Amino acid sequence: MRELDETAVGGPVGARLAAWRRRRGLTRDDLASHTGLELDYLAGLETGREWVDRRGPLAALAAAMRLDVADLTGQPYPPRGQEHAAVRTVAFHLRRSLVRRQPDRGPGVLLEELAERTQAAARAGSAGDEHHLALTLPELIEAADRAMAAAAGPGRDEAARLRVDAHVLAAGLLRRLGYKDLAWMLLHRASTGTREPLPVLVEGVRLLIDLGLPEYALARADRAEDAGADWQLSVLAAVAQAMAGRRPEAERLLATAAERADGARESALVIAARAAVAAEVGDAAEAADHVRVADHAALDGAHRSSLLVVAAAAEARQGRADEAAARLVEADAAAPLRLRLDPFARDLVAALNDRTTVHTAAVRDLAERAGLR
Repeated sequence: MRELDETAVGGPVGARLAAWRRRRGLTRDDLASHTGLELDYLAGLETGREWVDRRGPLAALAAAMRLDVADLTGQPYPPRGQEHAAVRTVAFHLRRSLVRRQPDRGPGVLLEELAERTQAAARAGSAGDEHHLALTLPELIEAADRAMAAAAGPGRDEAARLRVDAHVLAAGLLRRLGYKDLAWMLLHRASTGTREPLPVLVEGVRLLIDLGLPEYALARADRAEDAGADWQLSVLAAVAQAMAGRRPEAERLLATAAERADGARESALVIAARAAVAAEVGDAAEAADHVRVADHAALDGAHRSSLLVVAAAAEARQGRADEAAARLVEADAAAPLRLRLDPFARDLVAALNDRTTVHTAAVRDLAERAGLR
């Protein structure tokens, strides 16, 4: 339970920051001293002139006030619309699967069918279709549990792999919703042996990054490397290094990721990561340059939306509010609910609400659908 009702609403980070700072009995000068952030930036956050678009400062603010990052972002957000409400409901169903001692009784499922259903859920996740993914996950988890319980011989390894994939998909959705404790529990449940599978380790790195714990994320990434070299690990480790303010290390990891990337999609994702790292260290111009050269057509809806949010933040930081608003509208078209659940996108929508002159109606509509108005 949150200590303050005003901190639980779905508005900008700055409003919750001001409430929590007062609750902790801190002045802005105290917060600036504890975080290393500029006093003017903190004042801007609390008065609505500024916004949060970098993980490092957000994590520093949360740590300085002994908070979880979610206490500042407001996750999980109050539902807005039927689809968001349906996605939120999946957390209840997945919580039930965590406390279930044995798989529910029911007919078994063929591994071929389970594989098809898991692939369909993965496609929904890649497309950023949180609604479709949420609707499929509870039954998919249950089917994977039954398949694992019934599997024997050569089929047991395949059943275990599919069960891991289903749990990782569910943990990713819960992470994005803000139910990070449930996400951890699902990842633990997916690891039935003594050695965590690589997908579980990778999702764990993502979760630690979202929790604002870059050093823990890097330690886990090192463990994951022992389970198998993966370009995604290098990308995630680069983001964690950028959060910690170590750009040279981040650049070396991005170079490793580029070497490991295979095909147009993975190469485009590495360039998108370069944009994210540049934005994280405060180089908006470079971030915008990377966005422009990235192969957007090679990206799925979820990653294209994320890249466009980075582009929007970069444009806004350079004083181009109308261009930033246009990128947010594109991101919303690529993966609507994914955008509205992203705390950095939400903060930017709120900041642009009174700044854009060309896309005023579109930004206000985004703000309304995100519960920011």
